[in-house]
Amino acid sequence: MAHVVTENCINCKHTDCVEVCPVDCFHEGPNFLVIDPDECIDCTLCVEECPVGAIFPELDVPAGQEGFLALNAELAREWPVLARKIPAMEDAARWDGAPDKLPLLKR
Repeated sequence: MAHVVTENCINCKHTDCVEVCPVDCFHEGPNFLVIDPDECIDCTLCVEECPVGAIFPELDVPAGQEGFLALNAELAREWPVLARKIPAMEDAARWDGAPDKLPLLKR
């Protein structure tokens, strides 16, 4: 079972999760991170490290966020691997918890 990055990561993109990942399964887009479900080993280390609570086991994705399962798989094939911590987006604190951010996702 893989883990999934959900909507609250959009426009935040903290990378504390990346730093603890033992298999480098995170991929970076312009304003979002995704987890490659084929590389994730379900270690759960990233879940607690995410300061905005955007990462869930695939079987526990919150209602309304199920589309992020396919989105993570799709974008992991397109975006480069991110294997080190980088600064969060400039306005990350402002976007934490903001609703309906999916239309803001930059591919």
